[in-house]
Amino acid sequence: MPVDRSSRRAFIAGLGSLTTLPLVARAQHAPMPVIGVLAAEAPEQFGSRLTAFFEGLRETGYENHQNVMAELRWGQNQYDLLAPLAAELVARQASVIVALGSAPAALAVKSATTTIPIVFWTAGDPLDLGLVDSLNRPGANVTGVTNLNVQVGPKRLEIMHEVTPNANLGLLVNPSSSHLANAAIKLSEVAADELGLQLRVFKASTESELDVTFAALAEQNIGGLVIGSDSFFLNRSGQLAARALRSALPAIFQYRSFIEAGGLMSYGGNQAEAYRAAGRYVGRILKGEAPADLPVHQSTKVELLINLNTARALNLTIPPSLLARADEVIE
Repeated sequence: MPVDRSSRRAFIAGLGSLTTLPLVARAQHAPMPVIGVLAAEAPEQFGSRLTAFFEGLRETGYENHQNVMAELRWGQNQYDLLAPLAAELVARQASVIVALGSAPAALAVKSATTTIPIVFWTAGDPLDLGLVDSLNRPGANVTGVTNLNVQVGPKRLEIMHEVTPNANLGLLVNPSSSHLANAAIKLSEVAADELGLQLRVFKASTESELDVTFAALAEQNIGGLVIGSDSFFLNRSGQLAARALRSALPAIFQYRSFIEAGGLMSYGGNQAEAYRAAGRYVGRILKGEAPADLPVHQSTKVELLINLNTARALNLTIPPSLLARADEVIE
């Protein structure tokens, strides 16, 4: 039975649509690259830092939920959860795993995989922590960002000595982050010797230990406190600022959040800049660059911030030379 030409054309067109439809469907449902994100803290404590990370990622052309998918895992300030959470992200077959916010998170991810690219953020020295073989040529599957806040810890000690020249000074560290704590103690004790000071070290990793520490600070007549670099302390910036003020104790920490909460001084790297840099590195890796070829980004922007309202409440006079060096003074 003859088939008219219009019917034949329709049949051929139908065959063409059948061959192209699966391709279109596959294109529409192609899986997006997965970015695994591991943070030691709780999500509500991360806020602006996570925003800065996604800003950096966006600069490289990647937008979460549009052409990339972020899988977030939160340690809820319990370091023993980090290893199993890192293992989850490896099992998820993430294209890149990002360890944000603490050395323990970075070390947990590095222990979990030798093949998936890793980008870390840490306040400590990545060489001392064993994260990379070299800052310029990290090697293997790991690179990242550091603002070296542990390394500028001795400068925080010097600044506190300028403000309280006749006081006994204390250093507060978290023993649960042994790498950061040991580095901070070593560097600060060297600086204290050079200044002719006797530095007393205090340790706390829980709320109850913080209670004991602040009681001991008063008993031992500590007149100035340097708070070490650690996410446990960072997440309690407001609480530490309030405790120090109630104890009439001058204190210095590393981040702006401390003085915004009423702390006396902060001196450390700019967090937003560092997290944006981490986001940019993730984007570059997704585009095909190897972590081993990306030098560890060292954030060099360090800020000194002083809260004069708190200084007045503590009956302290900030030396004019120090005020002149400050990047920002809150009045």
